[in-house]
Amino acid sequence: MNNKKHRIGIIVFISIIVLSVIFAVLNTTMLFSVIKQGTDSPGSILNITKYKKNGYVAALYINGVIEKANMTYNQQWLLSTISDLKYDKSNKGIALFIDSPGGGVYESDETYLALQDYKTTGKPVYVYQGVLAASGGYYISCAGNKIYANRNTLTGSIGIIMGTSVDLTELMKKVGIKSETITSGRNKNMFNYNQPVTDEQRDIMRSIADEAYEQFTGIVAMNRNIPVFEVKKLADGRIYTAKQALHLNLVDAIGTWDGMLKDMADECFDGHIYDTKDFEYNHKMSLRDYIINGVFGGDSAAARKADRLFSEAAMHYPAFLYNGN
Repeated sequence: MNNKKHRIGIIVFISIIVLSVIFAVLNTTMLFSVIKQGTDSPGSILNITKYKKNGYVAALYINGVIEKANMTYNQQWLLSTISDLKYDKSNKGIALFIDSPGGGVYESDETYLALQDYKTTGKPVYVYQGVLAASGGYYISCAGNKIYANRNTLTGSIGIIMGTSVDLTELMKKVGIKSETITSGRNKNMFNYNQPVTDEQRDIMRSIADEAYEQFTGIVAMNRNIPVFEVKKLADGRIYTAKQALHLNLVDAIGTWDGMLKDMADECFDGHIYDTKDFEYNHKMSLRDYIINGVFGGDSAAARKADRLFSEAAMHYPAFLYNGN
């Protein structure tokens, strides 16, 4: 019986190590794919002739986990597109569509700041929330002059996640495996699999999360004109329905995409309805994508779930991320 437990323990440990290596290889492959993509995706180069005479509103899409790059999102492409739109005289404003569970603190704030910089031109940003605009998705929404939600939208999730620590020390003892990491500084190896988390290390990580939380709630308070102490009452990480969000002043209206565009025209362009030009990231397949598609079946729900798991595994924490299914 002991030999059987020993074998099972070894198999589990080896499986964890193999999966870690696979994640590292696939994420490295994805990075090289991103470098090749640059900003040559459709929408990033504004050689638009049909819109120069009358102008246009950019329909800009943020889909999926907000991080450096994945199958549906690319930070470099997004920032370049916002910058291009800022300096394009034919562009009259941005209608921003968000369908995202959130993502990295760094990327979310970087996008928020880019949109605020865009608005210094006097051009408006109107935000429309799709199925999910949670955590980092809501953080970015706060850059909008107005926020609209679909009646079935889930939004909010104002809070911070610092990742998960997996302590394998007891398992390693049972199967007779020793792992030692040489460091200088008692907290250099914290949150590694071969060392239990100490109270001091929990406090360190919590202090980082608290600082990001203060930033998040401050952004919401400033942009939604809600006192910070009131924001903190509702910012416990939960998601809200569209009606709940409207009641809490987290969104301005519930309606349709076309209805938002009409309101934008009435409120910003004296009733003139400009044509819209779509700007949506066009991903180029990487090795990671081919593996996911081969195993889970192309553009299936399982494939999208697998891609999100890969994205979350590579996430830089702390993160503005909603972990619901």
